[in-house]
Amino acid sequence: MSRRSRPAPACAAFLLLTTVTGWAQAPQADPMPQAPQPAAQAGQAPQAVQDLQVPQQAVPAPDGAPGQLAQGQEATPVPPAIAVPSLPPASPGDMPGRASVPALAGSLGDDPGWRAYRARFVTEKGRIIDTANGFISHSEGQGYGMLLAVAANDRATFERIWGWTRANLLVRSDELLAWRWAPDHRPAVADMNNATDGDILVAWALTEAAEAWGEPSYRTAARRIAVEFGRKTILFRAAPGPLVLPAVAGFAARDRADGPLVNLSYWVFPAFQRLSIVAPEYDWASVIRSGIEILRRSRFGPSGLPTEWISAKDEALRPADGFPPLFSYNAIRIPLYLAWAGVGRPEDYAPFRTLWGGIDRERLPIVDTRDGRPVEWLTEPGYTALPALVACAQDGTPFPEALRSVQDGQNYYPATLHLLALVAARMRTPSCLKS
Repeated sequence: MSRRSRPAPACAAFLLLTTVTGWAQAPQADPMPQAPQPAAQAGQAPQAVQDLQVPQQAVPAPDGAPGQLAQGQEATPVPPAIAVPSLPPASPGDMPGRASVPALAGSLGDDPGWRAYRARFVTEKGRIIDTANGFISHSEGQGYGMLLAVAANDRATFERIWGWTRANLLVRSDELLAWRWAPDHRPAVADMNNATDGDILVAWALTEAAEAWGEPSYRTAARRIAVEFGRKTILFRAAPGPLVLPAVAGFAARDRADGPLVNLSYWVFPAFQRLSIVAPEYDWASVIRSGIEILRRSRFGPSGLPTEWISAKDEALRPADGFPPLFSYNAIRIPLYLAWAGVGRPEDYAPFRTLWGGIDRERLPIVDTRDGRPVEWLTEPGYTALPALVACAQDGTPFPEALRSVQDGQNYYPATLHLLALVAARMRTPSCLKS
């Protein structure tokens, strides 16, 4: 299976590795926003991980009758919303930045960038389209869209995005989301594995929506998802501290010789500061601390940068087997989440600042950590909002004027990162956006 040279989102990039098949509802007709620019093809994805274990699913009958269990399968009950693991609750005072977390709702305001984003990437039914990745949709994109809708105080669009997500991705036997929906495939969901970052983003967005608009159903849904990924994908008792597995299947020690595998861009630090609202039984502060500690221990090669995929099998972390040792599409989000949450020390940001040079850089490099050399460049302007955010968070450097608004004609991923960087700056260091 080929990858796009344009960035596949984190959940799409890693789960190209899995080959587990499942089923979902047939794709609904969806009016397409503005046609995107085509993405060129690049190298091949790593070899698929075989024999993954996922919750058993009912297989729909060909004639549309109620689904029957496939041979050898057993029905799996859906955990109730009140199910709580026996873990110690987090202390609010122990959450890094918890007391000073600013409100997400309304932080984007009536930004024209959101209106353009909504017109280009959000269909009438609420599907977020990844324009550089075969027009697919994925749980990550739905979560980002929901977060941006809350930031824009756009409840109508939030409802559309959440409604489509609920109908088309909540098709597993548990409370987690199937990671990928392809409009040209039948079934549209062919892989029933989840993507933990997508689950985190959707649960966080629902939490913020519940806080902003007082809707109990949002809080209930957020809790169900958060409790479930906390139970199934976070190894709270791991020796180095809690580990966030990228998915239920494919990355644990039982799945890989070098497992467990982690991806630091799945530590959505600002989400962990807020999920205690709906799932207080988990020690989210420890998840934040472990992510920062893993970052400090993942300074590979002369560049001191983390790779996309990291083996946490041994105390000495190392790049995962079978993956190019790159600092790439996923990992560029690490400093975004650090700055958004207001966590970490200056030295935690230093390798990114060194790599990106000044905030006026017109493109960002994908780096081979073995020698520190660029192997590809990210050229769409939205990417450069990340260096601007890091400079703003670290020393108050104002955003360049050209980055204070989102440029038209970009693909889903850079446009999303640009808006997220603006939201993070407005929440944490709004002075950087003042003339």
